[in-house]
Amino acid sequence: MIQLSTSVCLLGGLFLIAPVLMAPTPANMCRPLKTLNDSLSHRRRYMKHNFPINYTIRVHHKEIFKLSNINKMRLNVEALDDLVLQRLWFQVNQGVLKKILRVMPERHPSRPYTAELEKRFRDAEGVFVESHPAEVFQQELPDTIQDIWDGLTEEPDRVPDFSWRFASPKSLLDNLCHTMFCLFSECFASTEPQQDYCGISRWRKGRKKDLQPES
Repeated sequence: MIQLSTSVCLLGGLFLIAPVLMAPTPANMCRPLKTLNDSLSHRRRYMKHNFPINYTIRVHHKEIFKLSNINKMRLNVEALDDLVLQRLWFQVNQGVLKKILRVMPERHPSRPYTAELEKRFRDAEGVFVESHPAEVFQQELPDTIQDIWDGLTEEPDRVPDFSWRFASPKSLLDNLCHTMFCLFSECFASTEPQQDYCGISRWRKGRKKDLQPES
C-alpha cells in the first residue's frame, strides 16, 4: 500500500507542504541497512583521521546527495514516490563508494574498511532489488530524476568540467548515512516522539541525538 504523507520545506521564508507518496520499506531491507549503518558509525575514524587535512576527491555534482536535495525533489516533483528516491539513493552512493575506493592505495589503512562498507552496500542493494517486482525497475522515471540518473551514468570523459565537484570522503559518507535514515526511516524507528530524519537540523553538529556516536 502507498501512503500519502507530506514534506515541509522552507522556501523564501515560507513553509510549503508537498505531498509525498511513501511506499513501506520491505521488512527484509532493515537487517542489511542496519548492518550497513553499523559500519557507517565508524566513518569518522576511517574517513577523516586517516586522510590529510582538507583532503577531497572529485565526484559528479549529483553525487553530493544531501537531505536538502531530497526535500527539494519532494517539493518540485509531483506525486514523487519514495521508491524512486530509494532507487536513486542506491545509484548515487554506488558511484560514491567506488570513487572513494579508487583513490586508495592497496596499503591505505582505510581500504579494508571501505571495501567492507562497499560490500555491505551491495548486499543491501541486492535485497532491495529482490524485494520488488522486476517491473518496478522498468518504470519510467520522472524527468527530473531521469536527468540526474543520466548524468550519473554518463561516461566520465564526456562529463563537462562544470559538473565535477570536490568533496571529502567523510562528508560523502555523512550524506549517505543521513539520506539513508530519511529514505528508509521505518528501519531506524526511534522510541522518541516526532523523529524527523529528513530534517536538516536533526543532523547538525551539537543538536543531533546520539544515534551515530562517531558521526
